[in-house]
Amino acid sequence: MSGHERPMARRRLVLALAAIVAVAGGGAAVTAVTAVSAPDTSQDGSGSSADSKGLPPATAPVTRGDLSDSSQQDGTLGHLGERKINAGPAGVLTWVASPGSEVRRNERLYEVEGRPVRLMYGAEPMYRTLKTGDKGKDVRQLEENLAALGYIGFDVDEEYTAKTAAAVKRWQKSHDLKQTGTVGPDHIAFAGSAVRVKETGAAPGDRIAPGGPVLTVTGSERVVRFKVPVSEARSAKTGTRVKVRLPDGTELPGRVSAVGKTASAGDDPQDRTPKIAVTVSFDDPRKVTGIDQAPVTVDLTGETRRDILTVPVNALLALPGGGFGVQVVENGTARELKVELGMFGQGRVEVSGAGLREGMKVGVPSA
Repeated sequence: MSGHERPMARRRLVLALAAIVAVAGGGAAVTAVTAVSAPDTSQDGSGSSADSKGLPPATAPVTRGDLSDSSQQDGTLGHLGERKINAGPAGVLTWVASPGSEVRRNERLYEVEGRPVRLMYGAEPMYRTLKTGDKGKDVRQLEENLAALGYIGFDVDEEYTAKTAAAVKRWQKSHDLKQTGTVGPDHIAFAGSAVRVKETGAAPGDRIAPGGPVLTVTGSERVVRFKVPVSEARSAKTGTRVKVRLPDGTELPGRVSAVGKTASAGDDPQDRTPKIAVTVSFDDPRKVTGIDQAPVTVDLTGETRRDILTVPVNALLALPGGGFGVQVVENGTARELKVELGMFGQGRVEVSGAGLREGMKVGVPSA
């Protein structure tokens, strides 16, 4: 063994870590990977843990099998989205939905001087009083809601016709309202779906003005949110299957429904690693129990590579000429063998290369 190979343990610690960082930066999903330096057991004070023949302090076999980049993440239980419901009419607030309650289509959000403002579904805000002759997306939203509630007899489009007005009058009659055939922010507020009241911005007896805060709501659907380092974002792509373990031990299936497009530093001053926000939706939200912000564990299924050769991550060496390798030990001697890297996961890494075979021994730091 040549003299330049003596400080192998030091090169293994520094360069294996560098290799992992370099590969992670290239898009590999890295989970549960570590590199540990071997203790100094040499007699010459060089810091090398290799013996007098240049052999590593320990070896591990090259194994063939399946490898997954599955990982576990700590998340929190919550609800989907958050938005404000501002007042439509002016007057004294006489009733408001209580925090924690769920409000569905056509149900009351709040009342001003005894007149209810009801929830309808739609992305467009209710910003004007709709009447015959009006056109726009808000008209279509209103008509979609009327039809869903059984008030039909018109075409669902972006035009408020006399037939639309007639359906509105029937809706008004069913709620003991004056049958004007027009409807505005003093009757309806739009939200994308059923909502859960997070908090109130005013209390019964308060005088409110149009645009003043009344409610803060979220979607009624239960979701889980967590963050992953940018280097692991590949393991949390939209559609990735997951299992969520709730505080009571229940495990429920779900999938990644949204992944943030920008990274931000974590809140922990000891770990400023850039991370991306991930949202998980449950297959059956009705089975979800637990309070908001309760801690949960998310098992990301990830990708599985089958029938591949792998070595422990801390067996990697960064070769002087570039690329990566392992230290192969055979017949009492050691040599470096260049390898190509694939998937990382579970403390191991996929490797391939000429001369590499199952059962071959490669050098690793001592335990």
